[in-house]
Amino acid sequence: MTAELKSSLATSVQTAAKQAGLVLVSSSEGSDFHGQPTAVFQFGLPPAGESKEEASGRTVKLELSEAFDFDKPDLLPAMTAHLAGEARRLRNPRPECYVTLAGLPIAFGQWQWPFHRSTSGADTYIVHGEMHLADGGTQNLHAKLAASVTLTFAEIVPAMEQPYAETFVYNAVRKTVDYGQLEFVKSGNRQPVPVTTRYYSRWQKKFLFTETNDAERLEYLLRKVYWLSGVLGESKPVWIADPRDAQYLNTTETDLLRMAGHEAGEGLMVLDGEFAAATPALLARAPEYQAALEAALNFTKPQFNESMRSGQANM
Repeated sequence: MTAELKSSLATSVQTAAKQAGLVLVSSSEGSDFHGQPTAVFQFGLPPAGESKEEASGRTVKLELSEAFDFDKPDLLPAMTAHLAGEARRLRNPRPECYVTLAGLPIAFGQWQWPFHRSTSGADTYIVHGEMHLADGGTQNLHAKLAASVTLTFAEIVPAMEQPYAETFVYNAVRKTVDYGQLEFVKSGNRQPVPVTTRYYSRWQKKFLFTETNDAERLEYLLRKVYWLSGVLGESKPVWIADPRDAQYLNTTETDLLRMAGHEAGEGLMVLDGEFAAATPALLARAPEYQAALEAALNFTKPQFNESMRSGQANM
């Protein structure tokens, strides 16, 4: 790749970041799964609107194939939208943390973008990453992940690169946890996360993960604010109108804000624009949310059929 093309990629990415409200912290060369060069960018929040000390401690990583080119008209706007979401997430106390519908707080990390073709001969694209239990404790439970996308599914994606795939990959991981098909362990092999066309409606042209009603979305928001603001964030505000959550719950950012406003009126959170912080009343529900966490965690553990042990089951 020529220096001119490298400069073109960096310029395009920095332009998108500036429009999204981010500043470039550093850029470097990395390598993908097969050792091919990648372009790695670290972005942070500008000092305005937040103390320089706080802003400098939070960065977001963007890694692209070094040969990536914005050769389609929708690629750069989609990149800008991705970075705009990251800019708002960086205002969260723990930007890498999310919550599952069942109430498991998790942290994503160690993703090796972009996708690479499967080395086993299968017609799939693979991306590796990790998910950790983020309950503020010392259990150190995690899962190494291998998210796979079929060639048919890949046709839906504008590019097999981080900004165009990260949201649906994260939501596919959360959905797989909801199914009880990923186990949190202290050590272990990579666990598969199939990202299939069942998560995408060609008719509606959007991703669909979980059908939820108002009651379920309300409970989700409360669990999110409890864990990410109250437990992990010293009651600092977290972003409620996250399109990543809206996609996961099959709703809209506006709807999430509407429900958050209702709960703010009940005294369970303090709402400030699109952000909400936990109140003492919400933190008082700790036994309820800890019990939900334990139940959700237990659901992910393999269950042995005791009737087989005693020979009562038909084989």
